Amino acid sequence: MSESPAIRVAPVAPPFRQAVLALRVHPAQYAFVSPIEASLADAEQCHGSTPMAILHGDTPVGFYRIEQQASSIAERDYAVPALGLRSFFIGADWQGRGFGAAAVAALVADLATRHPEARLLVLTVNCRNPSALALYRRAGFEDSGELYHGGRSGPQHLMWLRLP
Repeated sequence: MSESPAIRVAPVAPPFRQAVLALRVHPAQYAFVSPIEASLADAEQCHGSTPMAILHGDTPVGFYRIEQQASSIAERDYAVPALGLRSFFIGADWQGRGFGAAAVAALVADLATRHPEARLLVLTVNCRNPSALALYRRAGFEDSGELYHGGRSGPQHLMWLRLP
């Protein structure tokens, strides 16, 4: 049995910003995630959005954004303090090594420190993206049973994870 990859997360900072910008996904995955240039630029301009790097040691292997308002994810409010997860991806060169599951665990642990008030993490995942659906289910996300129809690539499952 192999050990889990040493993955940590941190806000995108100048020392590794260029390496984050160099990350790419497989061409077919662009239906589900925006190019990093667009997502990072948008996150850096949006108040309440924190661009985060997924790091293996000090090497960026992925990216995601945390939204302070979960309503920005699926245009609905929640009864408890909720955050949104957007633009999560592992770069094409790093996929298939277990980094996705390790990154979700690291980001949840990080949220406990950065956002201890949060009780729910909300995301949407395209119905045509079975790999992402499986990853999020393994990580403990629940499918709300609702579909979000605002995505550019078709309907998306609205999922959430109860935070400790």
